[in-house]
Amino acid sequence: MPSEGRCWETLQALRSSDKGRLCYHRDWLLRGEDVLEECMSLPKLSSYSGWVLDHVLPHMQENPPPPETSTSPTSTSALDQASFVPESPVGNPAFSPASSATPDGTKNKHESQHTGPMVLQSSRGIKVEGCIRMYELVHRMKGAEGLRQWQEEQERKVRALSEMASEQLKRFDERKELKLHKEFQDLREVMEKSSREALGQQEKLKAEHRHRAKILNLKLREAEQQRLRQAEQERLRKEEGLVRLRSLYALQEEVLHLSQQLDSADQHRDLLKADLSAFQTRGNQLCGLISGIIRATSESVFPTAEDQVVAERALQEMRDLLANLQQEITRACEDKKRQDEEEAQMKRQESQMQQGPEVHKESPAPSQGLGVKQNEGSKLKEIFDKIHSLLSGKPVQSGGRSVSVTLNPQGLDFVQYKLAEKFVKQGEEEVASHHEAAFPIAVVASGIWELHPRVGDLILAHLHKKCPYSVPFYPAFKEGMALEDYQRMLGYQVKDSKVEQQDNFLKRMSGMIRLYAAIIQLRWPYGNRQEVHPHGLNHGWRWLAQILNMEPLSDVTATLLFDFLEVCGNALMKQYQFQFWKMILLIKEDYFPRIEAITSSGQMGSFIRLKQFLEKCLQHKEIPVPKGFLTSSFWRS
Repeated sequence: MPSEGRCWETLQALRSSDKGRLCYHRDWLLRGEDVLEECMSLPKLSSYSGWVLDHVLPHMQENPPPPETSTSPTSTSALDQASFVPESPVGNPAFSPASSATPDGTKNKHESQHTGPMVLQSSRGIKVEGCIRMYELVHRMKGAEGLRQWQEEQERKVRALSEMASEQLKRFDERKELKLHKEFQDLREVMEKSSREALGQQEKLKAEHRHRAKILNLKLREAEQQRLRQAEQERLRKEEGLVRLRSLYALQEEVLHLSQQLDSADQHRDLLKADLSAFQTRGNQLCGLISGIIRATSESVFPTAEDQVVAERALQEMRDLLANLQQEITRACEDKKRQDEEEAQMKRQESQMQQGPEVHKESPAPSQGLGVKQNEGSKLKEIFDKIHSLLSGKPVQSGGRSVSVTLNPQGLDFVQYKLAEKFVKQGEEEVASHHEAAFPIAVVASGIWELHPRVGDLILAHLHKKCPYSVPFYPAFKEGMALEDYQRMLGYQVKDSKVEQQDNFLKRMSGMIRLYAAIIQLRWPYGNRQEVHPHGLNHGWRWLAQILNMEPLSDVTATLLFDFLEVCGNALMKQYQFQFWKMILLIKEDYFPRIEAITSSGQMGSFIRLKQFLEKCLQHKEIPVPKGFLTSSFWRS
């Protein structure tokens, strides 16, 4: 058919075009193959091409086509159509490769059968091939439809499964949420239960705490009441002790006065037949007894009732002793008077008998004066009373006339200033020459300081001015300062541009330090013992600590330390005990090497003296009582 030939020509033209030569399969996408895979891969021949080369081309060479002039257009088209039959081996079973699988005996027979009608039956082959292709197309469409239906079925199943899974997930989430909610409810119930238990326990603890607090408050109130009772008892005990102590001092003063009366009876020794030494010995024993009681009570703060009774008995015995002595003296005087009268009467009778008047002169018996040392305590008290009266505004006899600070508005300030200056000057001169004089001067200064604090402040001012080491303070040399002014600041005396000798300087500094060390440890024995010392031992401890914190001076530091410790060391030892010995060990182990390092060989005397003194004290574990210290017997004199 001409139309069929034109279709083949069209197909041939399309096939020979560039796009027609492209390999394309419609089921690539269904199979998941890449569209450009064939384009990018190397060209290769299929197995069908080999079969064509082996079977079709040899037959075409053996049967050449007839000349173009003898052929009709129909035959030409048939030949042309037959020449393209082998292109579809699947549609033509005669040329399919399956024929090659036949045995060798029948191979050539089949080939000979098909070679002849190959060109003659081209139209049928085309139809067959078209049917095959149509069948393939239908098959493919059915397959695609089935695949689509299968895919839709699978999608439905997947959706169903997805919905089922979603529902199951929802159910799982609901069960999980329900489980969590149940666990949360259980946990909340447990927490509420534990909270209730905790609240119950807390309430129980609060109740127990309130009970214990109530008991504790009761105990505290009882303890406070007990403390108040003890404080009241202690206050009453102190008041009673103060009363007893004042009574003891009054008893001691009266006993001392009676003892002086016993001593004054020594002028009647010639009149008495009895020995006065027995009365004096017993009087001294009674004075010593009361002094011992007071000394013991000063260590135990307050005297006891037994001490009061013993002191009163001693006073009563002293009174009886003095009364007996006065009776003996009165009796002796009466006997002496009677004897004198009898002798006078006898003499008158004798003169009348002899008629020769005779004049007799009687000379009084010499009296023995008392030494100064026996009266030092009383003289010191007189001096103190005189100074105290002057500072209190009372008139005082001096130089044959009455003197009072009230006569001038500035009289009291002048007297206080001069008195403080005099105390320091006595330390500078008298104590420097006689070390024992520090104690009587210091006890008067301490008593005046206690009653008149301004005098004490002025004493410190004069002392610090003349002896800066009593602060302690080492003045530093300032730029532009004259050498004489600096030496005066150090405490040296400069007269007519001449500085005093080092020995005299150390002697004066030693006297003032000894006076200061005596003042801080002594109290006026007739003052109020309950009052605190205005400048007591704590200042001495501070002075010692500060001077050890300063760099030592050659010859000066060793001298001052020796004088201070010799005078005040015993009192500091009793007051601070173990801490004082630690300080002494510090001086020996740490401060001695520092002093020795700056001391020249010609100035080692003061250092060696201090070193030997401390080594001796450490060896005996005691600081000796300083020489000249005022004992209780001093005040009985």
